[in-house]
Amino acid sequence: QVQLVESGGGLVQAGGSLRLSCTASGRTFSSYPMGWFRQAPGKEREFVAAINRSGGSTDYADSVKGRFTISRDNAKNTVYLQMNRLKPEDRAVYYCAARSGVNYAILARAYNYWGQGTQVTVSS
Repeated sequence: QVQLVESGGGLVQAGGSLRLSCTASGRTFSSYPMGWFRQAPGKEREFVAAINRSGGSTDYADSVKGRFTISRDNAKNTVYLQMNRLKPEDRAVYYCAARSGVNYAILARAYNYWGQGTQVTVSS
């Protein structure tokens, strides 16, 4: 069982930056591939970024590639999402998720544990 708590969301102007954090409970954080997803009002939850257990492999949605960076610190049980050059269309609730498996995935249904989400709002 893993409990995830996101933080770092807020209001930022277009072009600005935010760093989201997701801290996990338990001693087995390093055994979980992790992902970030987001859900805008009236839209389905969508994949943003994922990282493997060691942090050596990552994947990104095309819409955020080159602007967002996912990373993890297994000693701190934390995964991060650095978001640069934010756009109004990045506005959403951002969720981190942990997957009980070897590899990360880009489908939300592949993840077993979810945080409560953190709101990101980007003003134009």
